[in-house]
Amino acid sequence: MSIRAQGTAAADPAGTPGPQAPAHRWAGTALMVGSGLSNQVGAAVAALAFPVIGPVGVVAVRQWVAAVVLLSAGRPRLRSFTAAQWRPVLGLAVVFAAMNLSLYTAIERIGLGLAVTLEFLGPLAVALAGSRRRTDLGCALAAAAAVIVLTRPRPSTDYLGIGLALLAAACWGCYILLNRTVGARLPGVQGPAAAAAVSGLLYLPAGALVLWHRPPTPTALACALAAGVLSSAVPFLADLLALRRVPAHFFGIFMSVNPVLAALVGTVVLDQRLEHTSWLAIAVIVAANATAVTTAARPRPSSGAAEQPADRTGRPGHAP
Repeated sequence: MSIRAQGTAAADPAGTPGPQAPAHRWAGTALMVGSGLSNQVGAAVAALAFPVIGPVGVVAVRQWVAAVVLLSAGRPRLRSFTAAQWRPVLGLAVVFAAMNLSLYTAIERIGLGLAVTLEFLGPLAVALAGSRRRTDLGCALAAAAAVIVLTRPRPSTDYLGIGLALLAAACWGCYILLNRTVGARLPGVQGPAAAAAVSGLLYLPAGALVLWHRPPTPTALACALAAGVLSSAVPFLADLLALRRVPAHFFGIFMSVNPVLAALVGTVVLDQRLEHTSWLAIAVIVAANATAVTTAARPRPSSGAAEQPADRTGRPGHAP
């Protein structure tokens, strides 16, 4: 179960009285837009602190903020966890740590828009894995062609940055799969909260060392803290509220526009301008992701039962 899907009343407000349903959908859409923008602005603000404390320092501060937020929300009963429950939680903690560090380092090297777009290959791969439908094959081929366009060899190509973004994509795929196991073994947000806490502990030595050797300026520290709030606390709350107002599959489709939001925020905040061909490739990957989610077979809810949120994604920045 994805962090966004935890604790929601129901994914589809079908039970809402007719006149209120459009208002709920508009409110849900506004919340999703706010969540996506908050996440990407948080990543952009984090990039402003890179010259002072580097990606490791920023990610450490962000993980500590995420740990505080999720521990407050989930209140996990750590002493009651069994070994079978701890194993996926620890795996999720490692994925949290690796995913955010690889993504932020990639953002430093290749820019926000390209890094987030390549990271979105992770949930797309999970969505397409094992499918034999022609539509999904077409989505995979389209995404592969777009990736070739985005990463085509040029004198200025940063292969390490591209590799780190792809590592973040692999971590996001593992995050989705591990979240399913954690959600099945632990109630509510106890699992992700515990994983965020462990991830925060993992960053204590490295974060303390970096901040000791690279003392943060007040501005850099404020940027790192803001990144933690904007990319963890705000999306967590906004997504939770959005899933009470829109169907889970619509939420998954809308999540696909995040690479576009990332590219726009990168242009406005960081002055990271993309070529026309890169914008076209981003659009293709967004379309492939949205198509895969839209056409995916979803189990029909039993009679009289509300549709439950699908475990669809857990976003770069949205992951703790």
